[in-house]
Amino acid sequence: MDVLLAVQGEDATAWRAAFASALPEAKLHFAETSPRAVDYLVAWKPAPELFQRIEIRKAIFNLGAGVDALLNVSTLPRDVPIYRLEDAGMAEQMAEYVTATVLRSYREFDVYTMQQHYGIWRRRNRLAKHEFRVGILGMGLLGREVASALAAFRFPLAGWSRSPKRVADIETYTGDGELAAFLTRSRVLVCLLPSTPATRGLLNRATLSQLPAGAHLVNVSRGDLVVDGDLLALLDDGHLASATLDVFGEEPLPAGHPFWRHPKVALTPHVSAMTLIDVSATQVADKIRLLEAGKPVTGRVDAARGY
Repeated sequence: MDVLLAVQGEDATAWRAAFASALPEAKLHFAETSPRAVDYLVAWKPAPELFQRIEIRKAIFNLGAGVDALLNVSTLPRDVPIYRLEDAGMAEQMAEYVTATVLRSYREFDVYTMQQHYGIWRRRNRLAKHEFRVGILGMGLLGREVASALAAFRFPLAGWSRSPKRVADIETYTGDGELAAFLTRSRVLVCLLPSTPATRGLLNRATLSQLPAGAHLVNVSRGDLVVDGDLLALLDDGHLASATLDVFGEEPLPAGHPFWRHPKVALTPHVSAMTLIDVSATQVADKIRLLEAGKPVTGRVDAARGY
């Protein structure tokens, strides 16, 4: 079987070694040496011209859980199945990141850090835990893992999704008609939705204003879900207490962007859930073997829905 690996950047060598080890029965090709047709493409943000010169016979594998960058390629063949990574070590990392952020917000460590800067010794009255309600926007695999991690701390949890989901011990909301009720009850909003035409710009002044006063935003999904100017305005006027942002509409975040120096913004450079190369290569290799054997494979992307 012919497999084209299209990965650029500093990790390219590591990806090549990982797939050579995980899928030794395949003939591996690379973009600069590929034949005119291959059975499988394994890629991260492939160049549009690749699809103009190489035929993909069986399937495309995206080396990430988010597929928006791939689906936006104008030359992407629409008749070839696309599969995304499922977890591959990312869910545990995401749960760690979100849990640390929620605990930091609940225990007001940012406020105490500021007090330390000014030499202020002052204890603050903490909210009762039943008032510190956490809402998870997006209840896929990552959302469920985050909810499971937070449940250990006994925060009141709720989840919102576009289609009905039932998760034990979590209050669930579904669709546009229940979004306002979900936001109104969420003292912390954790965004784990994919970037799709329906979600881009979803977190704007109108929706974020429905969060209770003093709420916190945590965005670990995609930057284009947030309208930056609206978020900044709500932070400045005091409606929102803080925003923890790991993803941005433009990455790297431009040097002059207000997020860099805003006192209520904590940012990280898209590290909440890093792709683990060896684990990911093994997952893709296993799925290719299943396809070759004519067996069903999970993680297929619905291009119409965007994930």
